[in-house]
This record gives sequence, structure tokens and C-alpha cells, in this order.
Amino acid sequence: MSLRITVWNEGVHEARQHPSGIDEYYPDGIHGAIAEALRAHIPTASVRTAMLSDPEHGLPESVLADTDVLLWWAHLAHGEVSDEVVSRVQRHVLGGMGLLVLHSGHFSKIFTRLLGTTCSLSWRNAAEREVVWTVDPTHPITEGVPNPLVIPEQETYGEFFDIPVPDELIFISSFTGGEVFRSGCTFHRGRGRIFYFSPGDESYPVYNQPEIQRVLTNGVHWAAQPGIERAIPQVSNPERDWYLT
Repeated sequence: MSLRITVWNEGVHEARQHPSGIDEYYPDGIHGAIAEALRAHIPTASVRTAMLSDPEHGLPESVLADTDVLLWWAHLAHGEVSDEVVSRVQRHVLGGMGLLVLHSGHFSKIFTRLLGTTCSLSWRNAAEREVVWTVDPTHPITEGVPNPLVIPEQETYGEFFDIPVPDELIFISSFTGGEVFRSGCTFHRGRGRIFYFSPGDESYPVYNQPEIQRVLTNGVHWAAQPGIERAIPQVSNPERDWYLT
């Protein structure tokens, strides 16, 4: 069964041309670059893009019902995302849709709602080197990913990262300034699988790196559950003494 992938980007940086270099690195937007990479790595997949400015943010019920994995990139406009759309996405994740939250999407409404914490962190944007270390080489998301994965220039993220203890910690990053960060981790919510991956600032061509594209591709394959019945797990109360029959 071919995968159905939706790449969501708020698109604010592209619309405001800030930073100015985003046109050079991502002429079709960050969502366009990610979608193009996924089409190249998963040629049988159906890949669509959606943006904040689209009707219903490009995520009506029909699109989410037709999505195995949703990738979410956002930065400046978290508060502009409709609560109705967030609730719709949450329902689909709980029912089994995969979710990849990228970079500053850690502050998105959907991520903070699903994790139940502030998801805040320390940061500094000084074009420093990031070294991404694999800490779980048995995990399928790490397949074919070099250890370490070096990003020449990137925004610095650092601990403390206010998230629940991850179900699986896959990558940690170290930076030129000495910070360390849990840069790749997974969570399960309901029937859905969530992968957070921090590398990918709008100021640098991180998503053009083949190694980063490989991580995203692996993450999509891990999070996808094609054919799963999209239903939130329900709690039932059986009749008493059923075990005695």
C-alpha cells in the first residue's frame, strides 16, 4: 500500500521573505523542499503540501483522513493555528495517524497539547555546528544515518527541554557552544506514533542535506500505519463476574 504523506508548513517566513536567504535555500518553501525529498526517497508515496494560509490551514477532515503521516513545520505563527484544526489533527493522531514535528514545531499547539508540557527549551542562533549522535542504533529511524551526522551551521537548541520522558530517545545533539539537546525522540499517543526531530532551521539549508532527508524518510516509514482503522482507543466496562463463566 502506497503511503499518503502531508507536509505542513505555516509559510510565514516565505511570505515575509525573512530571513532573506530562504529563497536561495528553499525556492519552493520549506514544505516544498521536504516534499521533494520525500518524493525522491519514497517514489511510490503520494505527497501533498498544506499551509497556514490555505482554507482550514489545508487540513480539512478529508485531507487528514487521507493522510498516513503528517509532517509539521512552524515557527512564527503557532498562535494563528485554529484550535478547531488542532483538535482535528489530535483526533487523527490518537486514531493512528503518524506525526513528525520538526524543529521549532516543538512550540506548536498540536505538540504541546499531545505532550502536555510547555515544550520550551534554550536556544541561540549563531550559525554554530551541530553534531547529531545516534544513541539507539537499533531503531529503524537510524537506518543508513551516519553517526555522527554533522550539520555545518544550525540554530543551537539546548537543555532543559521541557518534554515528558520520551518513549524512545534516538538522537542527541552537541553544539559548538557546549550545549547538548535531545534532538530526536519518539512518543506514542493513543494509536498514533510521534517523532520529534529538531534539526532544520529556516536560516540554513539543513533540509537539503541527504542525511537529514534520510532521517525524515525513516521517520515517515516508522510513523506510518497504512490501513489502520482510524479510531481512538475506547475504555469499556465489562459486566462484573465475566471471568467466572
